[in-house]
Amino acid sequence: MKRIAIATAAILALAAGPVLASPELAKKSGCTNCHDVEKKKVGPSFKSVAEKYKGKPDAEAKLVAELSDAKKHPATKASDADKQALVKWVLSQ
Repeated sequence: MKRIAIATAAILALAAGPVLASPELAKKSGCTNCHDVEKKKVGPSFKSVAEKYKGKPDAEAKLVAELSDAKKHPATKASDADKQALVKWVLSQ
């Protein structure tokens, strides 16, 4: 019975599709240690990042690369899928 419950939960998780970014994912990934949605902390606010990259077609790829390269931005705990989702969420602010 326990195996069926675990298998069902796994199937439902896969069927749910990609991870949707949110403030909770940003916190879990460590983003909110340095960033806030509205105001500058150690790093810029998510809203100011979104404003800076608004209308730039390569914004998403550039930001994901910066998070992955850890040259201009400290290394993150987020998986590649989470980084992609977080960047989309930040750019939607």
